[in-house]
Amino acid sequence: MVSFSKRVAQVEEYYFSKKLKEVNQLIAEGKPIINMGIGSPDLPPHLTVVEALYKTASLPKSHGYQNYQGIPALRKAFAEFYFKFYQASLLPQTEILPLIGSKEGIMHVSMTFLNEGDEVLIPDPGYPTYTSVAKLLGASPIYYSLKAENKWYPDFKELEKQDLSKVKIMWVNYPHMPTGAKADLHLFQKLIAFGKKYNIIIAHDNPYSFILEDNPKSIFQIEGSKEIALELNSLSKTSNMAGWRIGMLAGKAEWIQAITKVKSNMDSGMFLGIQEGAIAALALGGDWYQQLNKTYSERRKLVWDLVEKLGMSCEKDTAGMFVWAKLPEGQSSDQFVDSLLYTYHIFVTPGHVFGKAGEGYVRFSLCVHEKAIQEAINRI
Repeated sequence: MVSFSKRVAQVEEYYFSKKLKEVNQLIAEGKPIINMGIGSPDLPPHLTVVEALYKTASLPKSHGYQNYQGIPALRKAFAEFYFKFYQASLLPQTEILPLIGSKEGIMHVSMTFLNEGDEVLIPDPGYPTYTSVAKLLGASPIYYSLKAENKWYPDFKELEKQDLSKVKIMWVNYPHMPTGAKADLHLFQKLIAFGKKYNIIIAHDNPYSFILEDNPKSIFQIEGSKEIALELNSLSKTSNMAGWRIGMLAGKAEWIQAITKVKSNMDSGMFLGIQEGAIAALALGGDWYQQLNKTYSERRKLVWDLVEKLGMSCEKDTAGMFVWAKLPEGQSSDQFVDSLLYTYHIFVTPGHVFGKAGEGYVRFSLCVHEKAIQEAINRI
C-alpha cells in the first residue's frame, strides 16, 4: 500500500474547504443560506480592468508562456502604485516580484529561507496558511499572542523573553485579519527594530491596506525596512480580483532574486491578459477606493447591528473587510456558528480557525450585499 508523505499528516484540510461542503449541501437541500463567512469580494473589478483583459485575450500572440518575473510594465505599475499611495520607493527591475496571488508568496518566501528545524513566529489569531506552510516545510511554528487590550499588536517584551535563536521569519499582517486592527507606522518601526536586533525577517502581509482605511500604509515607509523586511500585497481585495490570482512581493534585490529562483521552478508565469488587467487596476485613482469603502462602510453598519442583536460586541475603529465579534462569556465559537447556521441559515466563521486566541470570537465578512445582511437581521 502506497503511503502518504509525513508532511500530509502535519496539516489539516483548510477549514473553508471542509465547512463549505456542509454549507453547499444545505444549499442543495433548498436552505436559504446567507454566507457571511468568506472574504471573497462580491463586487466586480473596474470596467477598464475587464476591458484590458478582453482586449489582450483577443490578440493571437497573447497566449504563450510569460516571463517568470512578470512583464516589465506590470512591475513598473506596482512601483508607481507604491510611490503614489504609500510614498515608498521600489525598483521595478529588482525589488518587485509579481505573484499568482499573494498566498503562493507565503510558500515561496518560506521555501527560500526555511530549513527543517527552523522556527517561524506566527500571530495568534492570524492567517492559518502561515502555520500550514511552516509545517509542510518541516519548520516549527511559534505562536505569539495578540490581545485586544494591546490593540492586537505584538507584545515585544514577551517576545524577547523567548529563545529566538532559531527563528528565521516573523509573519505580521496589518490591517490585521481577522481582528481588523489598523496598521500603524510606530508599530512598523518597532517591528523593523526587532527584526534587525534578532536577525529575523519581518514578512508583512498587506492585502487589506485600502479597505475601510483612509490612509493606507506599507512597512516600506519605515527607513531601513528593506534591510530586514519583505511585503506581500494583492489585488484580490483592493481591486475585487480575488479569482484572478494576482499579487506581488517586494523586498531587497538579493532576496527577490533568491525567491525568484524558487518560484521559477513552480510555475510558468501569469497569463498576459491578467497582467494587463492588473496594470489597469493599479492605475485607478483614489475615487475607486472611496467608492469601494462607501459600500463596505454601509455594510459594516448593518453587520454591527446584526452583532448587537446576536448579543455580541465588537470594536469599531477597525479596517479590512471583516467584523470581529466577541461572544458572551462561556460560549463556544463552534457551537455558536453551528447554531446560527442550522437555526437561521446564516454562516459565519468561528474564531478558533485563526488560532487558540480566536476562541470566543466569530468573524463576519462584509462581502455580502446589503439586502442579504438586512435579511439576516430580520431572521434574528
